[in-house]
Amino acid sequence: MIDHLLRRLRSPVATPAPEASLAMAALLVRLARTDGSYDAQEVASIDRALVETFGLSASAAGTLRLQAEALEAQAPDTVRFTRSLKDAVPHDHRIALVEAMWRVVLSDGIRDDDEESMMRLVSNLLGISDVDSALARQRAGAR
Repeated sequence: MIDHLLRRLRSPVATPAPEASLAMAALLVRLARTDGSYDAQEVASIDRALVETFGLSASAAGTLRLQAEALEAQAPDTVRFTRSLKDAVPHDHRIALVEAMWRVVLSDGIRDDDEESMMRLVSNLLGISDVDSALARQRAGAR
């Protein structure tokens, strides 16, 4: 299954991007790995975000995260993930996705410059303004 998804990601742009839940999970994994550390706290935060965002059971969220870890490790870029989300999710809901992403980024208690840069990129690719992303970061930090 992962091989099939990787072939789709590497194929020409006309090929559909991964489904929104897998794209979101892969983005969460990519964001968590951006600082060179991927610990149990970040894994738990990703699973929690998937449960809350997609209404999955804890087991299903863990399975999705495992698939996303494999996919993210071999995906050449971030654009297909964000395109999938942008196509499938209305703007207001994408702001909630950005907030979930910030919760994962902030879950280790460290605001890393590389993670912040990646969040700016992902937010912009999702069509979310810097102001809306900053507000989402504030809400995520207050949680």
